[in-house]
Amino acid sequence: MIDLRSDTVTKPTPGMLAAMTAAAVGDDVFGEDPTVNELELRTAALFGHEAALFVPSGTMSNQIAVRVHCRPQDEVLLETTSHIYLWEAGGAAALSGVTCRTLDGRNGLLDVSDFDGKVRPDDVHAVRTRLVSIENTHNRGGGTIYSPDAVAGIWKWAKQHGIAMHLDGARIWNAIVATGVPAATWGGMFDTVSVCFSKGLGTPVGSALIGPRDLIKQARRYRKLFGGGMRQAGFLAAACLYALDHHIDRLAEDHANAQILAAAVRDVPGLTLDPDTVETNLVWFEVSASLGTAREVGDRLKAAGVLVAVLGERVIRAVTHLDVTREQCERAAAAIRALAK
Repeated sequence: MIDLRSDTVTKPTPGMLAAMTAAAVGDDVFGEDPTVNELELRTAALFGHEAALFVPSGTMSNQIAVRVHCRPQDEVLLETTSHIYLWEAGGAAALSGVTCRTLDGRNGLLDVSDFDGKVRPDDVHAVRTRLVSIENTHNRGGGTIYSPDAVAGIWKWAKQHGIAMHLDGARIWNAIVATGVPAATWGGMFDTVSVCFSKGLGTPVGSALIGPRDLIKQARRYRKLFGGGMRQAGFLAAACLYALDHHIDRLAEDHANAQILAAAVRDVPGLTLDPDTVETNLVWFEVSASLGTAREVGDRLKAAGVLVAVLGERVIRAVTHLDVTREQCERAAAAIRALAK
């Protein structure tokens, strides 16, 4: 079975497993796991920040960021289809008493003009605008990438208004490879950065929240509050260190493989890429009634040996990753084209 449901379905490579079993470990809640400490220092330095915190998931990393920047009755500004808003179970409200104010972007992307007039007045009737969150690459936007200039404009606006900036960088590695813009350049335009090791980089578990030392010290307390304190987590951190050494540059292969799938979608009447341009490893497309529902199309592809994510009545996503080869993507493309028969 060719599994294109997500880049989270990958399994550790033999080299990664060897690194995990050889890891030196300690109790990370006591700050004594040397491999976790190494990962945190290295990840922070990579993005040009002082400190980082290893956490189990990207959702936890994002929610800790909301908590360190905001208090109850505060507000986050973010794009309407952001992961924090759509796919984190209302965590900002449930865990931190924080409101999300959504802004409609273009394929998930915002520019500075979208923020005009969006700061709430200093009034007891209003929430307080405290945080801007940007997702790069943007999942629901189709793996779209912000330009550094667009982010810099939003960063300048936020600083002028005393508002913090957070990057949901679950797939920032894909943006780094696709644009050639280094991690430190992206990191320098945000107060905090969340990165994921278990998507494009292929680890079994793990994300990190990156930022100034004082904020990460607070974040460590919230990680404990949210149930994210781990003990001998060095086995997991070792996988992340291995991925940093071996799995970043190869993301270009995933991007090339996504183009194979996108070309197949374009060839099938009744399937429409959304967006039409595929920039990284995510291929989103809509299914017209002439082909049935998205679930029916997904079932036909499954019968042909291809798994895709059905994410709406007429919406499907296919994701390339470490565990699918070019040859497998060509076979998947053939299965997609066969939908027209």
